[in-house]
Amino acid sequence: MVSRGFGRDKRLLTPHQFKAVFDSPSGKAPGRNVLLLARDNDLDHPRLGLVIGKKSVKLSVERNRLKRQIRESFRLNQENLVGWDIVVVARKGFGDLDNAEVAHQFSKLWKRLARSKPSPGANAPTGISDGAHA
Repeated sequence: MVSRGFGRDKRLLTPHQFKAVFDSPSGKAPGRNVLLLARDNDLDHPRLGLVIGKKSVKLSVERNRLKRQIRESFRLNQENLVGWDIVVVARKGFGDLDNAEVAHQFSKLWKRLARSKPSPGANAPTGISDGAHA
C-alpha cells in the first residue's frame, strides 16, 4: 500500500529526473491551462514535479497556492498513480483558477492519467521493440 505522505521520495528533485519525463513521456493528460506529462518509474510509488513559472503565474503567492493545491490533490490520489513520474506544467491563465476549480480539474486529470497506464501484464503493442531481442 502506498503511504499518503509527500516526503522526498515522492518528489522529482533533480534536473535529470525532470528531463527524463520531458524527453520521453509515456503518458500525457492535457487540461485547461495545465499539462501533465508522465513516465514509468519502476518504483512502488509515484513521484511529482511541478513547473509553474513566472510567465504562467505572475505572483509568487499564487504560484505557491497552486503548488499546495496540486500537492494535496496528488497526495490524496497517489494510490491510483503508482509507477509514474509526473511533471505538471502550468500554462497562462492557470493562476486565475480558484482552489475548487484546481481540485476539480486535477481529480479529472489524475483519473485520466491512471486510465492511460498499461496494466502490468499487458504486452507491448506490435511494432514496438522492447530491445530484449537485439
